[in-house]
Amino acid sequence: MQAIATVFRGRPAMDSSGFRLRGHDMTRTEAFTDAAFAFAVTLLVISIDAIPSTYGELRHALAGIPAFAVSFLLLAVFWYGHWGWSRRYGLEDFPSIGLSLGLVFVMLSYVYPMKFLASLSIARMSGEPWAMDALTGPGQLYDLFAIYGLGFIAMSLILAGLNAHALRKHELLELDTLEQYLARADIQTWLLLAFVGGLSVAVALFTPPSGFVWPGWTYMLLPVVMPLHGRRAARRAKALMKEREPIR
Repeated sequence: MQAIATVFRGRPAMDSSGFRLRGHDMTRTEAFTDAAFAFAVTLLVISIDAIPSTYGELRHALAGIPAFAVSFLLLAVFWYGHWGWSRRYGLEDFPSIGLSLGLVFVMLSYVYPMKFLASLSIARMSGEPWAMDALTGPGQLYDLFAIYGLGFIAMSLILAGLNAHALRKHELLELDTLEQYLARADIQTWLLLAFVGGLSVAVALFTPPSGFVWPGWTYMLLPVVMPLHGRRAARRAKALMKEREPIR
């Protein structure tokens, strides 16, 4: 099975960064990945086994909305990464299929630890009594952050791998200088996410547990490093866009 680059007819469709979109038609791999993400979301719903039958049960179900929202947004980040990769490159060869299936496997394995950690974190912040009884101490919370972090790292590395694979196919896909730069910027984005996740796992595994929960606070690096990386990449892409030959 070989990747097939789209032959552009007329003016090609582009995204907001000027990247020509080669994945006009949804591949079976993308359709399967989308379905798997949709299934993962159903595992996050407020009440999956029964409809609340009393007001108390309804309030308990509604109390899970914040954790559901956080988990949903985290999944959406990875889904959007795969969707953007599919739209840009339209690849469906063995490495692309293998990495996409790996993403699905990790994501489905990642759902419950992510939801539990989100629920626990929000419950602790709001002073819910069950949050104090769910774990025996800070050590288990640190272990939970390590499990969560491993899934976060794996999904980030898989998306970095998908973009690296597309970059290796730059001749087949006819990627110009701007598009190759944007591919490298995407690889760096996912590697930065993996690095922060790895730092959190290292803190969780190799530092004494404390009530301050350092592994969780490690992720607060992301609102700092990601915008800096994004602005730097955008400036360089803007410069390359000005140097780009007109596309007919």
